[in-house]
Amino acid sequence: MRNKLVYITAVFLFLFTVNISTGSVKAESVSDVKNKINELDEKKSKLEEKNGSLQSDKANVNGKLDKNLEKQSDVKNEMEVIDSKLTKTTSSIEKKKNEIDKTNEKMNQLKEEIVQLKDQIKNLEKEIKELQESIMKREALLKNRLQSIQENGGKMNYIEVLLGSKSFTEFIGRTSAVNTIMDSDKDIMESLEADKKALESKKIEVEQKKEKVEENKKKVEANKVELDKQKAELDNLKGKLDKQLATKEKIQAKLEDEHEELENYKVSIEEEQEVLRKQQATAAKAKQLAQDQLKELEQEAAQQQKQSQSDSGSSGSKEQASASPKPSSGGGTFSYPVSGPITSGFGPRSCTGCSSFHHGLDFGVGIGTPIYASAPGVVSMVSTEYDGSMNGYGNVVLVTHNIKGKTYTTLYAHLNSISVSEGQAVGKGQSIGQSGNTGNSTGPHLHFEIHNGYWKSKSGINPLSYLQ
Repeated sequence: MRNKLVYITAVFLFLFTVNISTGSVKAESVSDVKNKINELDEKKSKLEEKNGSLQSDKANVNGKLDKNLEKQSDVKNEMEVIDSKLTKTTSSIEKKKNEIDKTNEKMNQLKEEIVQLKDQIKNLEKEIKELQESIMKREALLKNRLQSIQENGGKMNYIEVLLGSKSFTEFIGRTSAVNTIMDSDKDIMESLEADKKALESKKIEVEQKKEKVEENKKKVEANKVELDKQKAELDNLKGKLDKQLATKEKIQAKLEDEHEELENYKVSIEEEQEVLRKQQATAAKAKQLAQDQLKELEQEAAQQQKQSQSDSGSSGSKEQASASPKPSSGGGTFSYPVSGPITSGFGPRSCTGCSSFHHGLDFGVGIGTPIYASAPGVVSMVSTEYDGSMNGYGNVVLVTHNIKGKTYTTLYAHLNSISVSEGQAVGKGQSIGQSGNTGNSTGPHLHFEIHNGYWKSKSGINPLSYLQ
């Protein structure tokens, strides 16, 4: 945002051409005043041209602001779409994570089943080993029985055994023994067959369990691979969306910065228009003063001509001439703005750990002391401590003066109150406000500066060379 002080030079350009002092007005000719009026008309025309240019600039800025807002709206819509996709993608990723977690649980369960199956296989192997030992024992028993039969002739005829009984009691005994042997042999054979079948069954059961476990393992692993692939694709999509969103956010931030710059530029244009308005008002005031001056000079010239014709050569003529208005005392000089002691002079001054240059005079007066204009002029600027345009001067008044064709500016700072307004003509010794302690002030006082031409920071001249 531009500062009013950037434009104060333009304000002073109008004031340069106007002689405000009553004394100097009388010293100028009708021709001089007419020339000043023409210059003011020319400057007014330039001001109007400048104002038209500012209006065009403002319209252009408004158009850019509208386009900027449209772009921001488009980018925000795109960001909303991307954000919606991100939300869905993030949700899908969470679902895939849950599925992968469940798959991992299944894999853990499968591992436990595999461990249990291994234990079962160990137990089956132990049982098989016991069955094999039992079979071996039974095979050995049968082998011994067959060997015994072979040793007794190679054949065993149970009928002969029974018929060889010498008594009925012996026959009954032999019959019982034969049955026992036959039953024993039968049991051995049946047990052997059952054990063989049990062994085969156990083997089949183990193989089936192994196949089932391997099949489940392959399915779970395949499912895990597919889930990891899907999750990787979703992560990749999320990464792309994050990049897109980050790009859009940068564009949005850039557009917002551009919008802020345009707004600031628009404000600066409006401020410049306000300054132009004040310049136009000041120019109008200056023109009115010049016209009043012209009228007064013409009336005075007419009166002097009439007097000269009616009383030519008389002593009264000389007395009348000597009674004409003259420039005020102290032409090119200024009066003291306040009655009080000077507490800080113009020039370098030092303090503990610092050094600076004082571009004015400080008058040690209490709050509320009347402050007066040092010379006739026009109030070119009024600034308060709240608008921040005068860098620590607090409540401040600037007055532009034209003395003997030369322009000066006086500054009155740290005021408690201000009783004049911008564009107002003030006379020498006219009250413009009261002293105070506003802005960057260490105590109640008046800070007073004099500048050649318009005010410029740190360009003050020593007021003591001009004060009378």
